[in-house]
Amino acid sequence: MNKTIIININGMVFHIEEDAYEVLKNYMTDVKRHFSTSEDSLEITTDIENRIAEMFNEILAAEARQVIVDADVKKVVEQMGSVQDFETAENDAKDPRNPFSSYNTERRRLFRDPDDHLVSGVCAGIANYFDISPVWVRLAFAILVPFAAIGLIIYTILWMVVPKAITRADRMAMKGEKQDLKGFKKNFEEELSTVRGNLQNLKHEAKPFIYQLRDLLSDIFHHLAAFIRGTGNIVGKIIAAAILIGCFGMAVALIISLIGLFAAGNMGIYNVFPFNIANHQANGIFMVAGFLLLSIPLLAIILMTIGFIFKKVSFNRSIGTTLLCIWLASLGAVTYYGIKTAANFREGGRFTQTIKLKPTTNNVYYLRLNDTKYLSNEDSTRLRINDRFKGMIILDDDFNGSDGPYHSVNIDIEKSDVAQPTLVETFSARGTDLEDALTNARAATYRFDQRDSVLNFDRHISTPKGFLWRGQEVHLTLKLPLNAKVIIDDKLDRNLNFNLYECKTTNNNDQGSTAEFVMTTTGLECKISPVVAAKAKADSLKAIAADTARTE
Repeated sequence: MNKTIIININGMVFHIEEDAYEVLKNYMTDVKRHFSTSEDSLEITTDIENRIAEMFNEILAAEARQVIVDADVKKVVEQMGSVQDFETAENDAKDPRNPFSSYNTERRRLFRDPDDHLVSGVCAGIANYFDISPVWVRLAFAILVPFAAIGLIIYTILWMVVPKAITRADRMAMKGEKQDLKGFKKNFEEELSTVRGNLQNLKHEAKPFIYQLRDLLSDIFHHLAAFIRGTGNIVGKIIAAAILIGCFGMAVALIISLIGLFAAGNMGIYNVFPFNIANHQANGIFMVAGFLLLSIPLLAIILMTIGFIFKKVSFNRSIGTTLLCIWLASLGAVTYYGIKTAANFREGGRFTQTIKLKPTTNNVYYLRLNDTKYLSNEDSTRLRINDRFKGMIILDDDFNGSDGPYHSVNIDIEKSDVAQPTLVETFSARGTDLEDALTNARAATYRFDQRDSVLNFDRHISTPKGFLWRGQEVHLTLKLPLNAKVIIDDKLDRNLNFNLYECKTTNNNDQGSTAEFVMTTTGLECKISPVVAAKAKADSLKAIAADTARTE
């Protein structure tokens, strides 16, 4: 039977045998005497006492005991190291000839680092565990965040699971430092050294999170720059070569386009946008200015790319200034003519005229595309039609037309309130004012003719030769009496405001050249052929019979 006493080690109560207490008391007295000359002996001895208390708790829990015995104290002293051994090791460490002066480490444990953190210290703790720089761990989490927030989820879980390094022993275990007298002394001296450095930069530490974030970003960009300078240099040159080839291709296309436009001449390109809306006399200036506006940036990109690939400056400041001035002048010219041309589209105007059609005896109308080209007397003489094309029909299959650019022709078919069929033509155009817009609309002409039951529609409207495009359009409204049968040529489909091919599909006539419609009280409707109607009726009867059989 041994006598026990109760002791308190930094707030932790233990039952200890009297002999064991004497050994522990003498040991702590030696420790306090040794560290009494340190700058903060109380803090380091308190940390040592905390570590001893943790070791006692571990021993008692492992052996399911409640009393500390003499063997337990000796075991703790052996692990922590005696003061005499520690002093001898310090003297040996001061001798540079001693090959055993290095300091051994233990297995690291995972903690959250409270001293090096941006949020909770998870990244710094992982970096300490694997003995790497924290910037790489933070960069890995940042890369994982865009992928369904994987990085954020993992970080949050680790934040909740991994304990925080609160005591000095925790911080030493996190860095793999041996938790004995030598380890505590070494850790304490390193901490004092860090504090001195921080005191010298106290004004920079006034906002720790901001400056740590700055350091993190600085490290990230530093490592990225090193990567780009190294392995990324080849990728950069490949990308630069691709850009160079693309710019060369666009430059060649611009040069060929400019040569082609000049070869066509001012009057030969007025069908092409945007030359069909500008004054013909300005086409040359507009072409050159537009070419320079596009080619100079391409030239600059080509020269800079060549300089990047071959590490050589391709042009000096004077050349760059000259190109910039030319580009600005080109931009001014394009802007000036663009604004001047846009003013010609400020106002809109329209007028309507009605043409009375001849009723047919059987109330059937055939709508066809007039593909015969209209030639004026001047054109007939110039082309020598009677000599060279006598007995031939010249077709009009050019969607841009011969008298100007493509003009919009839209056709609607409606029910007439009277028996008289009519064609309502509505011409519209743009201009600087209403009068100019009406003049431009009046300059447009449209050819339509009726031959018995056949109604021939032109593909486009016509304007006088050299007349500028000002948005001229014609909207045709064909009004037919009730029950009129309309057979429409599918060549008119692009000009109709309804789908012609839906009717052909309904009648299983996709390959046909016409579609048939009937004018009803509600408007124009597709005429269903008797064969299709009979088949639809038979299918309906079969469906009704099948439903009846299932019901019975």
